[in-house]
Amino acid sequence: MGQSEREPLPPSDPRLPPGQRVQRGWPAMHYGPVPRFKPLTWDLQVFGATASAEKHSWDFEAFNALPRTTVVGDLHCVTKFSVLGNEWTGVSAALLLDLVPPAPGVTHVMVWAEYGYSANLRLADFADGRTLLATHRNGEALTAEHGFPVRLVVPELYAWKGPKWVRAVEYMRADRRGFWEERGYHNLADPWCEQRHSYQEEPGDGPLR
Repeated sequence: MGQSEREPLPPSDPRLPPGQRVQRGWPAMHYGPVPRFKPLTWDLQVFGATASAEKHSWDFEAFNALPRTTVVGDLHCVTKFSVLGNEWTGVSAALLLDLVPPAPGVTHVMVWAEYGYSANLRLADFADGRTLLATHRNGEALTAEHGFPVRLVVPELYAWKGPKWVRAVEYMRADRRGFWEERGYHNLADPWCEQRHSYQEEPGDGPLR
């Protein structure tokens, strides 16, 4: 990545967390291959500690019929680049919680993606009004490399907390580390506190290993 691709902002710019630089364009970064989308078998599930104790699911057509929300949110990669001012459109995570309420005592969710990839979130972060199951960015449908048909967007956290190719949300009564959290990434992932690595965790920041 050449220097010409970077566009630094003044240190005082309020949109840029500590240690981040502005990225021109939107690099496609992911672990493993890009999955092949199969519309006839694709669904999105909500399971775990639901209030009804039942699993809920939407096929591709039903999911795309859900009400849409648009938010503006930055994307902060733990590798220290930021893509600012993105306009994301998709299904609000808060709407999902309304449609499938969690049972009493739920504190966290695990968001599952293709190939068993996962990211854990506090329920409050998932329920935030800007957290989306995004289908579009800046008015255009996501490409396969960027998570089509659905990726989670959590603007307040580092981007690894927003998996591409989302397939399920699990409600949990206790925290459990996701894919990258099990591999040394910080459990909470607040970019404004530079919570990049698990060795930075304070007592109470995550479950015991």
